[in-house]
Amino acid sequence: MPHTEVCFFKDDDGSVPVLEFIEELAKRDRKVARKCVARIEALQEFGHELRRPLADILRDGIYELRIRVGRVNYRLLYFFHGQHAAVLAHALTKEKEVPNRDIERAIERMERFKDDPERHTYEEANPNG
Repeated sequence: MPHTEVCFFKDDDGSVPVLEFIEELAKRDRKVARKCVARIEALQEFGHELRRPLADILRDGIYELRIRVGRVNYRLLYFFHGQHAAVLAHALTKEKEVPNRDIERAIERMERFKDDPERHTYEEANPNG
């Protein structure tokens, strides 16, 4: 099974919504943040083969990484672009379903990413130059 490169959506203003979400989570609840990172690592390892209960397809090419802690469902929304999985958005819900507005936001970001992947891919700064 080929390795899946995971990248993160970068908005026009340079923000990286999912990474910012995970950083904020880490300040409040390190356990939840670690679970989110573990799901991203599973996506990297298993790619298209990742299934329930860890991941599921929602609609229109949007998938979800599923993290449940207590009664709260954390979701990281992504799509596949060649050998890449682009993580687009996050959702937090106490219901079982991802709110439609969060899926619509992910679809909008997916379209922007597909139109200009270079512009909308977060590149981690290399401290060695």
